[in-house]
Amino acid sequence: MLQSELILSFSFPQIPYVGLNFAVYESLKDYLIKSNPFDLVENSELSVTTRLACGAAAGTVGQTVAYPLDVIRRRMQMVGWNHAASVLTGDGRGKVPLEYTGMIDAFRKTVQHEGFGALYKGLVPNSVKVILHLMLMICSIKIVLTFSCLKKKACISYHHFRI
Repeated sequence: MLQSELILSFSFPQIPYVGLNFAVYESLKDYLIKSNPFDLVENSELSVTTRLACGAAAGTVGQTVAYPLDVIRRRMQMVGWNHAASVLTGDGRGKVPLEYTGMIDAFRKTVQHEGFGALYKGLVPNSVKVILHLMLMICSIKIVLTFSCLKKKACISYHHFRI
């Protein structure tokens, strides 16, 4: 495997994941501020609880979309380890080691040998971790920006980043 393809396979899952997190969070936040369902908005701001819920929703969407890429990345890392990347043969008695020529090949072989659901193995426990992480990250950014703006008394970045 080429070194550039290996590097791409390790970083590629992060690109859609991070982008989706922020896009979904901002879209959901903007929707809630504009439509004000359930009277969630006070002074054109969302409460901390609502921001946490928006962060949880964003984390769930981002994780669900990007998770197959992460599964394939982990499987490609495991190739070469003793019995780590083996699948049962057609007769169900023996295991055959899988070798991947690239990301597309890894997707194809995973779905072919284990079905589409194999791309989402471990999604639920990983989602719990991701949701908590993203909720805390978004609220932490809001607190840091608010604190730094109060300290400076005039903050352009706070109004620019309105988290």
